[in-house]
Amino acid sequence: MAEPAQSIGLILLAAGSSSRLGQPKQLLPYLGQTLLRHAAETAVAAGCHPIVVVTGALHEELAAEVASLPVEVVRNTAWATGMGSSIQIGLTFLENLGQPLQAILVTLSDQPLVTPELLTELISRYQATQAPIVATEYSGTQGVPALFSSAMFPALRELTGATGARQLIAAQGTAVEIVSFPDGAVDVDTREQYEALLRRGGDEDGF
Repeated sequence: MAEPAQSIGLILLAAGSSSRLGQPKQLLPYLGQTLLRHAAETAVAAGCHPIVVVTGALHEELAAEVASLPVEVVRNTAWATGMGSSIQIGLTFLENLGQPLQAILVTLSDQPLVTPELLTELISRYQATQAPIVATEYSGTQGVPALFSSAMFPALRELTGATGARQLIAAQGTAVEIVSFPDGAVDVDTREQYEALLRRGGDEDGF
């Protein structure tokens, strides 16, 4: 990817316990690898640096999945409080690496239809507009994957518990740049959703 993206970091959220699914969704097979590995390789292919994977309910198993990739891994011990705490942990970790950041992308491990091209589109839109937030839109809402400029870092640092990115995006109103991503609605929270994903062209033996 082009050099300008090198100062754009990425937080990959993978902290949940998958309680609705009954097994760790991050480790479910998809296209010959796990959902987590797929999401991490997508992040790397988009050219972002540095990249941090935020774990929670599971750590050692997830860290092993991405051990060969150029990513960092940090555990959110307060993962059960909600996504906001994981974003805050991830941002703090990236900032402590000491590399100046123009912006960060926030992505999820359970949106398997995210592509490197989508992430680079978010980056390109930010570079063209310098908007405080560039968010994806699907199912009538705006959410992640989303890019947050450094101007939004103070607000991100204040996120705790269940207060996640979506509320912050909504608070910025028309200042948010929007990238349409209908496939963002495809996630994996239940067995039915996973089986529907497989019917779209994933593995055959997830369960």
